[in-house]
Amino acid sequence: MKNCPCGSGRDYQDCCEPYISGKMKAPTAEALMRSRYSAYAEHEIDYIINTCTKRGKDDIDPKSTRDWSEQSKWLGLKIISTEKGSPADSEGIVEFEAVFERDGLKDIHHETAKFVKENDVWLYSEGNITPQTVVRTSPKVGRNDPCPCGSGRKYKHCCGR
Repeated sequence: MKNCPCGSGRDYQDCCEPYISGKMKAPTAEALMRSRYSAYAEHEIDYIINTCTKRGKDDIDPKSTRDWSEQSKWLGLKIISTEKGSPADSEGIVEFEAVFERDGLKDIHHETAKFVKENDVWLYSEGNITPQTVVRTSPKVGRNDPCPCGSGRKYKHCCGR
């Protein structure tokens, strides 16, 4: 048994896997959002594509989506808010943050995603990404400062090249 990547605290086979495998339909917009995050973590790109509206499918580049999925280490999903999206609704909004690491850099994908229900199936419609401000955790190294690697040389003649 392994924990579901979506962060529900449940086993993957009892949480998002039935949606990704097609055994069940996601009952809510949030359940679809969680399963789409898990699909990225499990590299199930066909599920990502198949859970989009037709317009959304046309906007996806499968190769770059697969590359992002496979080259990232998925660290967690945080649902910030939901609006509508219950089994009785026909549309819903889920604001979330997906934390991942790629090329040794940790990043947060913050999005407000819109979902619609078509033929009793929840689909991702569109999303608005909230840009993240990068905050420097250490002081900026000037060109003429000693290199932080400890070589004793100026930064511009060492790691700053």
